[in-house]
Amino acid sequence: MLPNMVLKWALLLLGLFLLCCESHECKEGFQKINRTCVDEDECERPNLCGDNARCLNTLGSYYCICDEGFESKPPNFTADKGQCVDINECFKKKVECSSEKECVNTLGSYNCSCPKGYRDSECADNDECERTDVCGTNANCYNYEGSYSCKCHQGYSNYGNDQSKCIEINCDEFKIESDMEEMPKQWKDLLTRLRNSCESLSGPDGGRQTGEQLLENLFTSTDELLTDGSIASGEMLSQFLGAVENSMRLIGPQLKEPVTTMETHNTFAEVAVTRSQTPPTGSVTLSTDSALFNTSWETVVGNSYPGFAFVALVSYKDLNSSSDQFHKISRTSQEQESRERSDVKGKNITYQLNSNVVTAVVSNPETKQLSEPVMLIFTHTEERAESGGVAYSCVFWNEAEGAWSGRGCERAWSNGTHTGCSCSHLSSFAVLMALYPIQDSFELVLITRVGLGLSLVCLFLCILTFRFCRSIQGTRNSIHLHLSVCLFIADLVFLCGISSTHNKVACSIVAGLLHYFFLSSFCWMLLEGVQLYRMLVLVFENTIKHLYMYAVGYGVPLAVIIISAISYPQGYGTDRHCWLSLEFMWSFFAPVCIIVVLNSLVFVMTVWKLAEKFSSLNPDLSKLRKIRGFTVTAVAQLCVLGGMWVFGCFLFQNEGTQVLLYLFTILNSLQGALIFIMHCLLSKPVREEYCKLISRICSQKEKKYSEFSTNVSSNSQRPLRSDQTTGESKI
Repeated sequence: MLPNMVLKWALLLLGLFLLCCESHECKEGFQKINRTCVDEDECERPNLCGDNARCLNTLGSYYCICDEGFESKPPNFTADKGQCVDINECFKKKVECSSEKECVNTLGSYNCSCPKGYRDSECADNDECERTDVCGTNANCYNYEGSYSCKCHQGYSNYGNDQSKCIEINCDEFKIESDMEEMPKQWKDLLTRLRNSCESLSGPDGGRQTGEQLLENLFTSTDELLTDGSIASGEMLSQFLGAVENSMRLIGPQLKEPVTTMETHNTFAEVAVTRSQTPPTGSVTLSTDSALFNTSWETVVGNSYPGFAFVALVSYKDLNSSSDQFHKISRTSQEQESRERSDVKGKNITYQLNSNVVTAVVSNPETKQLSEPVMLIFTHTEERAESGGVAYSCVFWNEAEGAWSGRGCERAWSNGTHTGCSCSHLSSFAVLMALYPIQDSFELVLITRVGLGLSLVCLFLCILTFRFCRSIQGTRNSIHLHLSVCLFIADLVFLCGISSTHNKVACSIVAGLLHYFFLSSFCWMLLEGVQLYRMLVLVFENTIKHLYMYAVGYGVPLAVIIISAISYPQGYGTDRHCWLSLEFMWSFFAPVCIIVVLNSLVFVMTVWKLAEKFSSLNPDLSKLRKIRGFTVTAVAQLCVLGGMWVFGCFLFQNEGTQVLLYLFTILNSLQGALIFIMHCLLSKPVREEYCKLISRICSQKEKKYSEFSTNVSSNSQRPLRSDQTTGESKI
């Protein structure tokens, strides 16, 4: 019995042991095969150790062993620790070659080779001059131990690059012609220095000039010209830009550094130069403070490669504002603009540069028609997005026409801050902003004409009321009368002459009249505020001498007009409307804002005093209520008329939305109707006079009708008289 129990317990323990063994996982580097953990051969994985190495399997792991000529970092690494790298035997092992040869490292090995300029196994000198194309036909080749040099013929130069081919050089480009006598002395001195440098390069002995020094001299003279404003005509601008381009062709190849950047007060330049036996390839990008220029080295080199190439970008900071003549656009471009924008045909389009002028120069002499276009990205000097009234064009300075032209340049894209241009030739470029005349919408014109017509009728009724209504005669009534007269004349002139832009003299007169009468209206509003203050504070003293009123109401605006016309006469009248120009608008809005502020202070003081009077023990309620009514209408008038024009000031400055524009137009055109409502229809004495007038008119009509009826009845009762001759009755 006991042995059987022991056997059962043994079998049970064995089963538990086998069960535990089956659930046990193998260690890393092992794999389970038939419930047994065996070593995994990691080297069977493809490219485990990477290039230049072989894999060695170990129990539970592996090693990567680098091939000969390579080393691992760190040594004996696994695949997740790095790769094998080449050993530079010439540096680490310090391999020694014979005196004629030099060690050259290769991938996984090295060799001893002859230096450049030598050949065969014995490193004999290689006579490069045996090749006819090494210096070209415009130079003599001179061989010497290990190298050679090219000596250019007279009239040719390799710009100091002795192992480059020689190209023809024209120093007459820097000659001072007879038509350049008007150019400043510093510019003539610069041309003389550049001509001397050019002649030394093209001489039989060549001669390497300091390109950096020439570049500094060029931009020093350029700064003086731009600062003094010496470039004052299109002809001088053509000469200036042409001289800069020729100068960069002379200076660029002489610069030592691969990339040279130079910035002065008025210029910014970046030049890239490359020298090699083979032509460069790929993209090249230059940038200044205001533009970016992108092209390819293939475009820079062109069809022939002499052994060097350069590309330059020059930006002029103040050239875009030197003269108004520089904003001219060629006739061809104007015709193209008219075709593209038929809605502005026959209208005056204003052109303005909205970027710095840049000059792009490459070593390729054939740049009139490039094989592939270049890209220029300009930064706008004025951040302004395109709209119905603004459009951007990519242009270059056309020396033949003395104007900006868009031929060969297309606008790739544009936003409020930058414009991208794609051009098929190289020259001096800029972004031209066309300011189109904005056409007033039919709805705005209709609202203006209808509103002004209604205002004229209402103002005419106001003038008759204030002049002939006896119950409201007084100082305040006189102020309202002159206010209505000024607004009536201003609205009438506005309605009849605001669009008379075809005649500049008449347009200036219309703008001056509008300026005067609108200012006069605000001066009479100021007098109304002063009158209210006198009525309440100065013991109801309500009389202002008419001489003082006329001096303020008509004399002050006249003084403002005279000063404005003398200081800036061209501010009266624009190409679009007979009103003040935008930069001259301060001559109207400054006095208006001052009057509104003063009137606001007067009305605040008036309301304060009025509240004190009402709170006193024995107030004169009838007079106080009368003054309160006057104050309410005056404040309402100030808010409607004064607030409207102050609001219009911000509208013009910020180019408001259509909703704000319509609101301003409606309030401005209905100001006469608003005055009639406030001072006539809402005034009880005036309403009573209107009622009396209507009653008299009606009574007179009834009286005439009754008289007519009486006469008719009496005539019907009277016997008819017979004619003695004919016997017929007469009626």
